[in-house]
Amino acid sequence: MTGLTGFPILSTIAFLPALGALVIILFYKKDWTDLIKWTALGTSAVTFAVSLYLPLTFDMADPGLQWVEKTVWIERFGISYYMGVDGISLLLVLLTTFMTIICILASWREINTKLKGYMALFLLTETFSLGIFMAMDLFLFYVFWEAVLIPMVFIIGIWGGARKFYSAIKFFIFTFVGSLFMLLGILAIYFYHGKVTGVYTFDSTILSLAPVAPAVQFWVFIAFFLGFAVKVPMFPLHTWLPDAHTDAPTAGSIVLAAVLLKLGTYAFVRFTLPMLPNASMLFAPLMIGVSLFAIIYGALVTIAQKDIKKLIAYSSVSHMGFVMLGIFVFNIEGLKGSVLQMLNHGISTGALFLLVGMIYERTHTRMIGDYTGLFKELPVYGVFFLIVVLSSMGLPTTNGFVGELFILIGAFKAHWVYAVFVAFGVLLGAAYLIWLFQRVFLGNFRYAGGHGLKDLGLREIIETAPLIVLIFWIGLYPKPFLNVMDASLTKLVEQVETNYRKGNGEVVPPQASLGAAVVERKVE
Repeated sequence: MTGLTGFPILSTIAFLPALGALVIILFYKKDWTDLIKWTALGTSAVTFAVSLYLPLTFDMADPGLQWVEKTVWIERFGISYYMGVDGISLLLVLLTTFMTIICILASWREINTKLKGYMALFLLTETFSLGIFMAMDLFLFYVFWEAVLIPMVFIIGIWGGARKFYSAIKFFIFTFVGSLFMLLGILAIYFYHGKVTGVYTFDSTILSLAPVAPAVQFWVFIAFFLGFAVKVPMFPLHTWLPDAHTDAPTAGSIVLAAVLLKLGTYAFVRFTLPMLPNASMLFAPLMIGVSLFAIIYGALVTIAQKDIKKLIAYSSVSHMGFVMLGIFVFNIEGLKGSVLQMLNHGISTGALFLLVGMIYERTHTRMIGDYTGLFKELPVYGVFFLIVVLSSMGLPTTNGFVGELFILIGAFKAHWVYAVFVAFGVLLGAAYLIWLFQRVFLGNFRYAGGHGLKDLGLREIIETAPLIVLIFWIGLYPKPFLNVMDASLTKLVEQVETNYRKGNGEVVPPQASLGAAVVERKVE
């Protein structure tokens, strides 16, 4: 293995949580609850601390992979252990290591049964998620992609709510079936490339240099779509999400929103665009149409929800529609907005689920009609909730505004009609979030339980405060985050255009021309 320092830093970051899980499972007794909690928290904190080495040594001018680790794994089939991180994946790696700490803290009081298995499963979820963001070999990517499903199913099925078994099984069926189609697409690329070149490899960087024929791309795109879209989730493959979010424990909802929903959008950017440029162009009008529909549909369904957790879950359908739109308008502004919005959604929606878990811990209800006027009783909680709501609706000075602004600009450059839908979706988002806050926090205090409630304690403030800091940091000074992804996304746009010309035999104008080409094809 090789890297900038000769040390396998990516493998260290990825497998530190798994090592912590192994220690908890093999060496700790079930009744050592405090030691189990502190070991899980310490492991996640050390993992995050080590991951900070990446932004501190990241070369922003280098658009390629950094800290590369590559060694032959299964030589006969051209499978390698190939890990690398660039400006597209770096922010998502940091998001994963950071949010895992929040998840462990959120579970501190909520989880009292089978704690040993719970903490181990969460640390394994972190390892597999990091593996997905780092893997550059498609077979290795698939292994991590499937593996992350296992701990999440058990987290929902064992520690979930009233319909936990139904929600866990539904989540498993949707994601597993989609992954099987994705595997077929990977094998199709593998065998086609081997037949044409004589080199059988799962190395995505090699496969991206010589895309398969457009006719093959058509079917592989459909296979990839079924695998990736379920994870996003895109309409109409989204129906597992509200159930999984509603029945998952608080930390399960946080990791679903913050990390697992980003796996699909990341895969579209990392693999679909460069490897299937002609098919991506062909399907772009459909993908844009579905994304715009998801933005509006998700917002309208969200307005009708009476359960706060389910309301936030459906809002993710709308928010992830923004991310998918930014990807398929095919310009640098849209892509920047999408990658930044992956990070923003993870922070803001993760914070919302965290805050809902705090009030549920006190009241054991999530129904909007069960309380009102919470601001008077819980002022610190109310301020935190208000800030996160404003972030989620994209108010200027918050992180949500920057991401949505880039997506809006990218959509407008592709076609002004897209921008109208985006603007309407933002307005609907503001409507359901403001209405939620008005019903729950304003007016005279009333709680169905009939007794007073305690405001946030020190541990809960420590959990939430870093998320608030990130909301304003990205909102007021997004330059460092945009600079990280700039070179890699510029290279991606150029690579997509080059591969498109190779596959189509046509010369297309440089830079943002693919977005215009999407519109022209749609009109024709």
